Amino acid sequence: MAEFIWQTDALILLAAILFIIGVLTTKFSARLGVPALVLFIAVGMALGHFIYFDNARLAQMIGVLAFIIILFEGGLQTNWKTVRTVVAPSLSLATLGVLITAGLVAVAAKFILGVDWVVALLFGAIVGSTDAAAVFAVLKGQNIKPRIASTLEAESGSNDPMAVFLTVAMIELITIPESSMFSLIGSFFIQMGVGLLLGMLLGKLAVFALNRINLDSSGLYPVFATGFAMLTYGITAFFGGSGLLAVYVAGIIIGNTDIAYRHSVFRFTEGFAWMMQISMFVILGLLVFPDELFHADILLKGLAISALLIFVARPAAVYLSTIKMGYTHKELIFLSWAGLKGAVPIVLATFPLLSGVEGSHEIFNVVFFVVLTSALVQGSTITILAEKLGLSGPEKAAPMHSLELVSLGKADAEMIEYEIEEDAVIIGHTLLEIPFPEGALVNAIIRKDELITPTGNTTIEQGDFLYILTKRKHKKELKQLLKKKKLTEELAEAEA
Repeated sequence: MAEFIWQTDALILLAAILFIIGVLTTKFSARLGVPALVLFIAVGMALGHFIYFDNARLAQMIGVLAFIIILFEGGLQTNWKTVRTVVAPSLSLATLGVLITAGLVAVAAKFILGVDWVVALLFGAIVGSTDAAAVFAVLKGQNIKPRIASTLEAESGSNDPMAVFLTVAMIELITIPESSMFSLIGSFFIQMGVGLLLGMLLGKLAVFALNRINLDSSGLYPVFATGFAMLTYGITAFFGGSGLLAVYVAGIIIGNTDIAYRHSVFRFTEGFAWMMQISMFVILGLLVFPDELFHADILLKGLAISALLIFVARPAAVYLSTIKMGYTHKELIFLSWAGLKGAVPIVLATFPLLSGVEGSHEIFNVVFFVVLTSALVQGSTITILAEKLGLSGPEKAAPMHSLELVSLGKADAEMIEYEIEEDAVIIGHTLLEIPFPEGALVNAIIRKDELITPTGNTTIEQGDFLYILTKRKHKKELKQLLKKKKLTEELAEAEA
């Protein structure tokens, strides 16, 4: 019993140390210009000297759970107004782009690794997609132009299902020779269709539940939303659809709709996604053995495939899948360079291991090396390249403050935060002049990082952050007032 307690205590202590180290490495990654995921993996590989871990199935389970949370958080943060303008190129990159990348890498794998064509295609499928975790982590906080950033985010959020499908399909062709390629193609469209449909339905159901069910504590709303993300994956997978696509779609719907305790849900999910990223990358780092990874044979093969992937396959996929879609040459160069690889290829590389595919250990090690190369070379230079190409957008004003909101329980009231946009109709008016809903109270205004105590004579300016306490039944009316735009002179004359 004492030994069991010690083992449990030791695991808890180890987990605590890993999370603390993981959080601190994000600070070092910014200073070193190295993506945090590389440092997370390095931590896992370093621990491998003291902890023996070779449970590919457990690593795969943790990876899939992490994908669910990361894609859900990515969906929440996705601005649909921006993304809908790049739906076509994003979907083209997520489908045709992945196929082109996988095909070109497969040709390289055939001759560099010396494997059969089906195994080569399996390798291409594993590394064919960009990684949502890597892209979201690298772009977060960066100042890339919205259209380009949205293209990358939408592509990475929607191409993971494509990579999973191709990998599973190739393994099925290897392990079940009588499998038909035509049936697999039909299965793809069914998976994507079911995933899209259930993602939309369950996302709307989550919005309805979050706004209609009055929970006792505001802290329960983020847990409720996260539960819906996992429910969406589980139900979609049960009906044969793409659970990952469904989760991302549900996240977009929830994130672009007014929901109760919106900021609490967002902050909780962001922290949970970071926790899952740390866990996933550390576990994947533990799964690889440095002696095997840095063997001369793996290094040479990995470098050759990485070079072809970064400088040939990805650019070809970007240019061919975005023909006549309005991107400039500089934008296409950036999209080509920003095709980051991350946890998805590593997790997918565990599928051949568990299926007993011949040469799966070499495939895993080469994939791991390709991911490290992509993260180090591409991930650490994205911001620099954006500046060189003139794709860095204008500085965004961010509120340098924090406001902790207490749970209002069953008081049927909510504190909302709203940033006043440049064409808001209430700009230039005092609080007394603005027809707020009954009972609404402006508690605080943050203006240029300074707190202003509001009075009736306080005038609203562009960029102000208003914190307003209102009854939930008036929340929609309040939002409509705050979002109301100034009429142009032509529109004003037409209305008159």
